[in-house]
Formats: sequence, structure tokens, C-alpha cells
Amino acid sequence: MAQSKRYLFPADYMADPSVHVFGGKLYIYPSHDWDSAAPDDDFGSEYDMKDYHVLSIEGPDPMTSPVKDHGNALDIKDVPWAGRQLWDNDVAYKDGKYYMYFPAKDKTDIFRIGVAIADKPEGPYIPLPKPMDGSYSIDVCVFEEDGKHYLYFGGIWGGQLQRYKDNKAVDTGSTYPADDEPAIPARVVRLRDDMLEFAEEPRPVVLLDENGKPITVADNARRFFEASWLHKYNGKYYFSYSTGDTHCLCYAIGDNPYGPFTYKGKILTPVVGWTTHHSIVEYGGKWWLFHHDSVPSKGINRLRSLKVCELHYNEDGTIRTIEGTDE
Repeated sequence: MAQSKRYLFPADYMADPSVHVFGGKLYIYPSHDWDSAAPDDDFGSEYDMKDYHVLSIEGPDPMTSPVKDHGNALDIKDVPWAGRQLWDNDVAYKDGKYYMYFPAKDKTDIFRIGVAIADKPEGPYIPLPKPMDGSYSIDVCVFEEDGKHYLYFGGIWGGQLQRYKDNKAVDTGSTYPADDEPAIPARVVRLRDDMLEFAEEPRPVVLLDENGKPITVADNARRFFEASWLHKYNGKYYFSYSTGDTHCLCYAIGDNPYGPFTYKGKILTPVVGWTTHHSIVEYGGKWWLFHHDSVPSKGINRLRSLKVCELHYNEDGTIRTIEGTDE
């Protein structure tokens, strides 16, 4: 579906937007790209992300309202356990506090998920001294319902998800299944009431095809790769994600936050740049897709820019596909 899009913050390179409405205002929690001399590779070595800024939409329309930069909300130098690479983050609210969940490589270059706490949605966020017990991989999303919070996470290749089986690191360094086996899934876990740790063992986010069979490794156009997001529409749970090397944002629908989720289609076709990462939110009576591409940097993967466009549903609840390269 062709439609107009807006670059939200052209003054700086930011990506991976997680977006929420707090106190009636729309807040954007992106990663922050810094230029890097590291070569592009399958492990994301080229991404030099060392701090988080918080942005907000200062008005009713994300396509036209001003965007405010609230400044540095968390810096990696203030995270005692972290070594490098602050990838995407997400924020949840409970009992007067805001909780930021963020992945970073620890001192041994293994991704863990940390927690930082603030009194205001824009921060500043104060990190806890250690990562969450049992946490691993990247690309976090927090979904709240009935006072319970669910954390979705996981990314293959540079996100290290292939290094784990049954929530344990494997000795071989990776657990890639065969082409005819179910693809590596994202993970979902309910958070403890204090928001600081997992309340249970993470579970696989199972994606099914139209015949009720798990999507396989060979189904490269539909399998999960990274960038989990969950939102609810008309009583159904929409799990959306990036397919990675096929460069699409896709979605699947389920009946509860744990799934399973049945594949329904593409939200966004490939953008300029290696891939994209997104969030979906209702604001001002409309639904919005926030994502990124690398058009302003002339296709440099490590320098990405935030975008927004309106998202539309069909009468049957499916999402109309948006063309990633439309301006």
C-alpha cells in the first residue's frame, strides 16, 4: 500500500523505535547509531550504540507534530556490567515508576538484558548493577495486560539467539536446525511483579503456517529473525517481527500473549538498508507503524533514521501491506 511517511528526527541517526503512550503523550525509545569504522558482518560488528535518547511527539499527529529530544537517558558507561553495544530497548510503566529493558554485551561479549528505572518516561534511567538472571539475546518488547507484563526478546546471528536451547547456552556455539525443522523462535516470559526479574522460564513464541504447522527454517520469507513486537487489536494478539535476510516485517495472530501465532502476512516490504525494526501503537484515534531505514545516510546500514506512517487494517483484521521504499 503506497502512502506517505515521515522522517521523525533527521538531526541524528536513531533506529529500532519502541513507542508507547504515557500520560496521553507519545514517547519513542530508539537505539542511537554512532558512526563506526568496523566492517559490516553477520554479527552486527558495525553497530556502535553506546547511549539512549528519549523522544516525544509534541502534539496530536505523528506526521506533523514537533519531535522533542529529551537528551541522554542512559549511557553505557553508567551500566556496571556492560561492555559494549546498547541495542534496542523498551519501557514499561508500573506503580509510578518507568522500567527500561535493554540488551548489551557484557564484559565477555555475551548479550544480556538489563533493567534501568526512572521517575519520568523521559528519564534519566538508573541501571541496576547486574543484568536479569537467565536473560540472553536482544530486541526486547514489553506488553502489558491486566497488570501483568510480558517480555519478548530474541535475535539470530548477531543477536546470539542460536547459541541457546531450552534457555541454556549450548557447547557448540549454535543450534541451527535443519531446513525442514521448525525455525528458531523468539522468546516470551512474564515478568515478576517487581518488574526486575523473570517470573518463569522463557517460552518459545511458536509461529504456525496456514495449515497449523510450525514455520520451518527453509521458509525464509516468513520465519522469525529478530525485532519482536506485540500489540492487541479487536481482541486478538498480533506478534510482528523482522524476517532478517529477506528484509520484511511480517505478522502472525494469536489468542493470548504466549501464542501460538498463525502467520497472516507482510506489514512492510524491504526498506533501504539491511533490514528494519518497528513498533505499532494506537494514538490519536489512528494506528501507526514506527520503523527505520537508511535513506538519509545513502544506504549505510549502521546509520539509520526513524520513520512513521499510518497503519491500516482490513475488515477481517488483516493488515494492509505498506511498501518500504515509498516516501
